[in-house]
Order: sequence, then C-alpha cells, then structure tokens
Amino acid sequence: MFDGLTSKLGDVIRQVSGKAHVTEKNIQDAVREIKVALLEADVNLRVVRRFVNRTTEEALGARVLRDVAPGQQFVQIVLQRMTALLGGERAGLALKGPDTLTTILLVGLQGSGKTTTTAKLAHHLTGQGRKPLLIAADRVRPAAVEQLQQLGAALEVPVFSGAGGAAAAAVVRDGLRHARQLGCDTALVDSAGRLQVDAALMAELREIHAAAAPQETLLVADAMTGQSAVDVAGEFDRQVGLSGVILSKFDSDTRGGAALSIREVTGKPIKFVGTGEAHTALEPFHPDRMASRILGMGDVVTLVEQAQETFDQERAQRLVRKMKRRRFTMADYLEQLLEMRRMGSLTSVLEKLPGMQSAVASGAVNERALRREEAIMLSMTLEERDNPRILGPSRRKRVARGSGASVSEVNRLVRRFDKMALAMKKMTRNKKLQQQMAAQLGG
Repeated sequence: MFDGLTSKLGDVIRQVSGKAHVTEKNIQDAVREIKVALLEADVNLRVVRRFVNRTTEEALGARVLRDVAPGQQFVQIVLQRMTALLGGERAGLALKGPDTLTTILLVGLQGSGKTTTTAKLAHHLTGQGRKPLLIAADRVRPAAVEQLQQLGAALEVPVFSGAGGAAAAAVVRDGLRHARQLGCDTALVDSAGRLQVDAALMAELREIHAAAAPQETLLVADAMTGQSAVDVAGEFDRQVGLSGVILSKFDSDTRGGAALSIREVTGKPIKFVGTGEAHTALEPFHPDRMASRILGMGDVVTLVEQAQETFDQERAQRLVRKMKRRRFTMADYLEQLLEMRRMGSLTSVLEKLPGMQSAVASGAVNERALRREEAIMLSMTLEERDNPRILGPSRRKRVARGSGASVSEVNRLVRRFDKMALAMKKMTRNKKLQQQMAAQLGG
C-alpha cells in the first residue's frame, strides 16, 4: 500500500534529514516535492493545499532554521502534520458495557466488501472479549444472507437471518431482540449495498438506521476508489450520519488518496482498515503509526502486536532455547515462515519494518519464491529438515520431484539456509540480545 507515495516521500525525507544546515530554499523545494507526491497519490487538492501551507508555515519558522538538527526537525514537523491529516489520535468504537447491547450498523456501496468486513469486525470484537451477533439485513443481494451465515459459522459467531421476505428494518428489530435473548453485548448489522444516488435504497437505509438506533454507523469504503470514497462518505453522512469509516481493500491501495483525504474533508475518522481476505485481516487504524509507515519509517508497534496475537508463545520460547545452544534447523526456519504467514502476506509484514518500504515498492520481495521454499521444505523428511547435510544428490532429486521444483532451486535453498544458520550462530554470541529475547518471551 502507498507504494509510490512512500517511495517519493522517503526520498524527500532522506535528502533533508541528514542536512546539518537547512535553508529556506531547501524547505520550499522539499515541500514542493511533497505536494507533487500527494497530488499524484490522488489526495484531494484542498487537502494538499492545507497540508502544504501548514507544513511550510511551521517549517519556515525559527524552530527549524535555527535548530541544532534542522533536518531532523523538519522530518518531525512533516510526521506531525501527516498524523494530524490522518486524524491525530486513534478513534475507537463507542462500545457500551457488557450488560448493555451495543449496535453497530455497517453501510456502503455495492461491492465495497461490507459483508466480509462485518464478519472481520465480529472476529476482532470476539478477540476483545465481546459477544457479537451478526444481523443479516441485506435483503437485496442474492445469497447475501447465506454468505453471512457461512462467515458466522466459520467464526463460531451467531447469525440472525430473519424470516424470508421480511423487510430489512423488521429483520433489524427482531435481530436486536434476539441478541438480547442470547445475552450478546454487540449487534453488527449488515445492510444492503447501494448506490448513493438511488433514492429508494437510501430511504430503506434510513428506515434501517431508525430501527437499529446504532451507537456506531460505519461506512465500508473501497480504498482503491480514491477520491470517490471521499464523495461517498459525504453522501452517506448526509443521509444517516456516519460515526466513522472502515477502508476495505487497503492492502491493494497503491496511492492512498482516500486515507489521506477522508478525515480532512468529511471530519469522520478512519477506525479500521481491511488488509486482506482472511478474517484476521482487519487492523485498527492508528494515525501516528500510519503516518510513520507512509514516510518510510515503518510501524514496528503494530507488527509486534500482530506477532503477539499470532505467534505461539511456547514455540517462540523453544526457538530461543535452541538459539542459545546455537542450533537453528531448517525445521525451525519452516516453522517461522508458517507463523509469519498467519500474520498476513510477507509484503504487509515488511511494510511495517523501517527501511523496507523501498524494497516492497520495487518488487524485491518475492512472495512466490518463499512459497516455493515452503513447498521444498515440506517435501523433505523430518530427518532432512533437522540435518540438511544429509541431503545428497539422490535425496535432492526426490525433494525436487515432490515439491514441483528444480534441483537447482533445492540447492539454492540449502545454500541460503546455510548462510542464515551461520548468521544466527553469530547473533547468539551476543549475550545481551539473548537476555532481551528471553525477557520478552518470559523464559
């Protein structure tokens, strides 16, 4: 995400950050490049002008020109202004206590990914200790009810479907009663997708909103539509009053216009972003972390949170113990690759690491090659993974046939692993690092 924008802004940041002296012309040139990058990223023109004017005004003050580290100070100003543009602080959900039902209505255009986002939000809330119920109020799209039922079954979250032929508003009212009977504390209402210009469907949406009386009305907007998403948010807000936005397909948005414009134009905060198809692929939106990611500084905090949720604690402790003994096998490498896969695509993981954005943007990250490596290792016996040195020519041919790879690919993996294992041995000689890893994992 933000590939082009991150690359260009990262270049500007690198040019300015290392300067011992910054002139007014340096600042103006840097801001001009930032302006061009934002416009090319499909950011709203009015938003770009405000951002540029505020950044220039602040940067041209004595605060930067007379600072002992002017380059770093300029970078800090850009980061602060970018954070403000994205909303400033994290806007969470307005959830009532566990003994009172909270209703969340999800609205959006046809094809925005609203039903899958409803299920993802249910999974997120379950992880927060909530007990959600899904209400299938989309009575327009064929198989919408069945889709929500399937998603609910996969997540083990109850779904209220209502009677066949019932009006959407009636389904919502009955669904809320059912949620209270089940002792649920959160009701997620999946409404029908619509065109904002469709008067009849918007009238139905107002009826649903009146029946639900939601604490949260969230627009699910396709991030890939850029400025159109901003216009859609404005129209839905006028019709039913939005409390926030969820940007779906955020991982496919290479420009970033919607994310960088929607809060400034509509005043509505982005609360979550969809980062993939899996039910776990919904991230809370943190403006400061996203600003850091856009500027090529990474987002390590989110990465650590995802790792803590995903990684098996016992396996991680076992790996640390093995590393202390300076033993790292191909089985360990395979295990770590599979654990990382549960956090999402490798691209999404590397985007959060400082300095890795340019590698992602340039296509240097080869997801397919890593999947080939997984296939090769899965074709090995446990003994071969534990001790790759026994992989002679005949064994390598067998592994190649079993994985659909070539012998040269198997050889390449073995050589790469040998280098990795050597690097791990060197790293484990660092006593301080060992202590930090053990403390982090409680072992």
